Amino acid sequence: MERNSNDVRGLLSRMPDNTAFKQQRLPAWRSHLTAWAVLPGFFTTGAFFLGMGILLILSAKSVKEIEITYTSMCSNCAKLRENASNFYKECTCSVPFFIPEKMPGNVYMYYKLHNFYQNLRRYTISRNNRQLLGEDITNVENCAPFQRDSNGIPIAPCGAIANSMFNDTILLSYYPHSSTRINVPLLSSGITWWTDKHIKFQNPRSNNLPSAFTGTTKPPYWRKPVYQLDPENPENNGFLNNDFIVWMRVAALPTFKKLYRRIHRTGPFANGLPAGNYSFDIAYNFPVTVFKGEKGVVLSTVTWSGGSNLFLGIAYLTTGAVMWLAAFSMTAVHLKMKKRNIVSES
Repeated sequence: MERNSNDVRGLLSRMPDNTAFKQQRLPAWRSHLTAWAVLPGFFTTGAFFLGMGILLILSAKSVKEIEITYTSMCSNCAKLRENASNFYKECTCSVPFFIPEKMPGNVYMYYKLHNFYQNLRRYTISRNNRQLLGEDITNVENCAPFQRDSNGIPIAPCGAIANSMFNDTILLSYYPHSSTRINVPLLSSGITWWTDKHIKFQNPRSNNLPSAFTGTTKPPYWRKPVYQLDPENPENNGFLNNDFIVWMRVAALPTFKKLYRRIHRTGPFANGLPAGNYSFDIAYNFPVTVFKGEKGVVLSTVTWSGGSNLFLGIAYLTTGAVMWLAAFSMTAVHLKMKKRNIVSES
């Protein structure tokens, strides 16, 4: 008996207090959704998505864009780059083109690659973030197969992404008259994400950048070491080089474009690029024919919604159409069931 009484007291001691909160007696509200409460929400949301889709598509359609694929136009250089023994041989070509109408406002220059897969896992992880932060430039962990050279010297920057960096040089010229040539001023600043430039990439702390990279060597496919990428702007060297930072943000699809330059709005280009004859002067270095790829240059304006990609607008339109279809379907079912109930009651 004593044992049973102890068990009862133990069970009672473990019972929750007799309060409204612990005994779940608090007042509660359960929503009772009716058709006329739900359907207006579907119609309103659908109308919002349809309206946004139309605005996004109209905005994308207003973007002025021109794309020039130059692999076949520079076929001699493309053939030259297929042979690795010609690595240090210079090859340039000029690609003329015509802009039919003015490109107003800010104009951006992109390079575009076809059939280049940056989304392979072994490729995307072939980098060392501690090295890129300037904390330990000799740390080449996870950078296989581009960790060290044949003499065992650490590569900086290491990894497959850095080694395959796009290295064509592209200049833009404008011909207001057949005998007059004007070099279009290009800016390499402001082409990176702020977080990349100020957080993810940093140079080693040193007053002399070349000495900071002592004990390392350049990637095998590079012509110059990382501290000599931009001889005209000392601040645009090392891991803070804008072109390098842009390349290191890998693309998800095999056909992609990356920001290369901004048109400097000055002189005859203060309001954008005027219509007329232009040419790209290209130092052809990046091989693409070996993997059946192509490369090109894109000149484009932007709007409040971005570039000329229609995907977001189509996605909004599709979502709005599906919501309206669901709303009309539910309305039809509700009216049919309501009519059936009225007939059965009568």
